[in-house]
Amino acid sequence: MHETERHRVIIAAVQTRPVVTVADICEVTGSSEATIRRDIAALDQRGDVRRVRGGAEAINPPEQTALMGRPFAVNETINIEQKRAIAQAAAELCNDGEPIIINGGTTTYQMVHFLTSRRLSVFTNSFAIAEYLIHNSRNSVVIPGGTVYREQNVILSPFGGVVASHFYAKRMFIGCQGIGAHGLMEADPMVVQSELGLIGQADELIVLADSSKFSGRSSLILCGLDRIAAVVTDAGIRDEDRQMLETAGVRLIVAASTAQADRQAFVA
Repeated sequence: MHETERHRVIIAAVQTRPVVTVADICEVTGSSEATIRRDIAALDQRGDVRRVRGGAEAINPPEQTALMGRPFAVNETINIEQKRAIAQAAAELCNDGEPIIINGGTTTYQMVHFLTSRRLSVFTNSFAIAEYLIHNSRNSVVIPGGTVYREQNVILSPFGGVVASHFYAKRMFIGCQGIGAHGLMEADPMVVQSELGLIGQADELIVLADSSKFSGRSSLILCGLDRIAAVVTDAGIRDEDRQMLETAGVRLIVAASTAQADRQAFVA
């Protein structure tokens, strides 16, 4: 991750809790402790955060806490070509008339561009996804009640929700912090709590994860591989990760590159 992106992640992270540790930031950014300590020192010198023993804290803590993890605006720029190709492949799994769940995230957000001509019933906890589909499609859009977390562009509630508990979906499309032999991983307990409720409402769980997510790690496991019907990723997936999914009985869909997808769309 570029230094500018790491700095944005650190500044956003200190809005999530009283003190963010160096280990927390290393987990989110995939960077070394030495790198993060230098970043914190530089941000402290600039007056963007306050360096404390073992981590950093906000100069002016916000009234509303944010979620742990990279902000939507930062994540949106990372591996964008792969995410768009993955989203297109995922959208092709949808059939008109089906109810689906699209969980908030920058990869799942890219699906909206390929759903504008569809007629689906879409439940989403993403403010950005809901807004785009409302203005650019005739899909039915359902959103839960709760708090809008601006940094991640999602709507979450610690109390669950009546609407979510009564919405049945053929498929749920979800991103993740990381994916490994233990299953799907996320960075924030609130996100895990919300996603666990939604997963139970869908027949099939479809994971959208670019190949870098197979190296991502977190201390929070959302669900095991046995709950996943399919993983949609890019051609950069390693052989050992292919084998891991095959052994677990998870269907693997490798999305065409952006150039290939554009050629296919032109021919169609």
